[in-house]
Amino acid sequence: MSSKNSILTALKANQPDLLPLPSLAIPATEPFSAEEIVEKFKTVVVTIGSRVFEVNNFDQIREIVVQQFIPPARIVSSFGELSDIAETTIADINPHLLENIELAVLKAQLGVAENAALWVPEANMMQRVVPFICQHLALVVNRKDILNNMHQAYEVLGNSNTGFGAFIAGPSKTADIEQSLVLGAHGPRSLTVFIWD
Repeated sequence: MSSKNSILTALKANQPDLLPLPSLAIPATEPFSAEEIVEKFKTVVVTIGSRVFEVNNFDQIREIVVQQFIPPARIVSSFGELSDIAETTIADINPHLLENIELAVLKAQLGVAENAALWVPEANMMQRVVPFICQHLALVVNRKDILNNMHQAYEVLGNSNTGFGAFIAGPSKTADIEQSLVLGAHGPRSLTVFIWD
């Protein structure tokens, strides 16, 4: 018998007993009001290093963006309402030409209060690379689309066919270098969340 066969025979003879799969039932959660969920979401957003603004319309978003990003900063947005300050048609541009995006303002399909993650499907990204290559990222989420936990988020997403997408929560963080926390080491350097009605 070859070494390979003796190893495989020994592995087969020493298999652990099969165990039943865990229950996939979603654990019961405390009932929270919509306002409590939004407050929890805002608290976690700030805790993980992002900024949050509650707005009523795109004029308020435009005002905040213009204050923070002075031309000739390159701004792209998936919202036609911001076409006067941002490029809104970049779907056909070579992705290599997007490396100088200063700010991307994109729509999040939903937010999760327990970890401040925002789901951005590919349809809202303009191009797959945009939320990862820009220097700064702003995500706009409707107040009614903020859910309490990931279980609820996956219930919503499980019934849709959005294809590629990403949960995005705050700028990346690392403390590997001299034990000093660095935000935005990979991907966008900052995340701004706009909550609108």
